[in-house]
Amino acid sequence: IKKQQQDVLGFLEANKIEFEEKDIAANEENRKWMRENVPEDSRPASGNPLPPRLFNDSRYLGDYEAFFEARENNAVYAFLGLTAPPGSKVGVSVSPSKP
Repeated sequence: IKKQQQDVLGFLEANKIEFEEKDIAANEENRKWMRENVPEDSRPASGNPLPPRLFNDSRYLGDYEAFFEARENNAVYAFLGLTAPPGSKVGVSVSPSKP
């Protein structure tokens, strides 16, 4: 979990994306907020959702796997619900051309 959190934070910092980190280990209110705001279909079959979980304000974006996939596809800004800065790589869909 710690490695995944560091990976997300490192990416956000390196790309100068503003964020607010909420510590759920030391703050019961943050833990309760996260549990209440992770949609039912994104929760584990048993137990509580584990960090890191990403939100844009109170809109749930996804977990580490969703973030990692977006990063691999150069689509992190779209995943985060942000406009990509000029000159940045943005995920593009390419359809094969017809012969």
